[in-house]
Amino acid sequence: MSSEFEKNLDKYAEVIIKVGLNLQPGQRLLIGAPIFSVNYAPIELAPLVRLIVAKAYKLGARFVDVMWVDYQLQLLRYKYAPKDSFDEFPSWRTNLVVDMGNSGDAILVIYAENPDLLINEDSELVNITQQTFFKHMAPIMDLVVQNKTNWAVITAPIDGWIDKVFPDISPDKRKDKFWNTIFHICRIKHKDPVSAWQDHVNQLASRCNYLNQKEYKSLKFTATGTNLTIGLPKEHIWHSGFMTSQNGINFAANIPTEEVFTIPHKDKTEGVVKGTKPIYYSGSLVEDYTLTFSEGKIIEAVAKKGEDLLHNLIETDEGAGYLGEIALVPHSSPISQSGLLFYNILIDENASNHIALGRGYKFSFKGGETLSDEEFTALGGNTSFIHIDCMFGSNEMNVDGILKDGTIEPIMREGEWVFEV
Repeated sequence: MSSEFEKNLDKYAEVIIKVGLNLQPGQRLLIGAPIFSVNYAPIELAPLVRLIVAKAYKLGARFVDVMWVDYQLQLLRYKYAPKDSFDEFPSWRTNLVVDMGNSGDAILVIYAENPDLLINEDSELVNITQQTFFKHMAPIMDLVVQNKTNWAVITAPIDGWIDKVFPDISPDKRKDKFWNTIFHICRIKHKDPVSAWQDHVNQLASRCNYLNQKEYKSLKFTATGTNLTIGLPKEHIWHSGFMTSQNGINFAANIPTEEVFTIPHKDKTEGVVKGTKPIYYSGSLVEDYTLTFSEGKIIEAVAKKGEDLLHNLIETDEGAGYLGEIALVPHSSPISQSGLLFYNILIDENASNHIALGRGYKFSFKGGETLSDEEFTALGGNTSFIHIDCMFGSNEMNVDGILKDGTIEPIMREGEWVFEV
């Protein structure tokens, strides 16, 4: 690798520690904690992980541990393990993450998977594995939705994934191309990326402040195939990827991030939305899909490809057919402008306005971190094992905010913000 690559990799690790986690002296750090999928730290990313560990200790970390994964071991499980064993899960992994989160320690997720890893495996077993994972992740998701501590999700290129994203590039150049793309969308190529990130999160925070002052009662989305109204609950709060944990640490939960988001009222979504990017899940795609809502619930879901998978997701549990998030992302985001589908929701969700099927975040209410599940539901929040982002933004998307008195104000026109901050 070139010296320029080494410098950028070092700056990336710096951003992860100082901006993403904002690691504090005396904190412990767990790298490779699972949240969204079986996404521990891939062993081929050891050079990046070592840089992160070194910087964590230099910044004053008390102890750093890593949950590693070798994805080839997953394939061996599907090949040789008893078919009735796929509903088993190592609960110690969940217990470790929960223990560190409740202790106020930092948690870093590395979301990097080969999208086609399980494409030839028994789909029923894959589904059992994923459902088992989601059930065991519930305590960890509670930590996340309550912002118990500072956490961040990052990514990096690994074998298989590289080939999926850049199939038309010479194989020997794909990894360099992918790393350069990561460095670009994560603002690493700036002379001072930490400062660039501070400017970026300040811009996102200003947009959240504007929307929070408005206190819109609903949002209206219109574009080809989309005519959707999403009701917002009282006391909702707009957030960006830059948040504050219960122990008072500011952190950027996602790197990269381009969104501002809030919580919909579970029962107040009406109309039709047409997806503009595929939903990727467990090696399969849902493409060219349309969802129809009534009183918050999906009453019809059709897709030209992957319709059965879409129905399975919606039927995961009662809350899976309702919304837990609405996020706004300008079409001019660097991820959107790349024109790429990354098959990785950490990146893809930051290319487009999106809704999320399933679980909502308690911190999207004022004082929400302390809400019980019953109080959260009473306010209009949605609970579910899943949280699946569905992108529907485009360069023709118009978004309006509707005030309590019925006044309609423009928020986005042709996919771009119309208000200055």
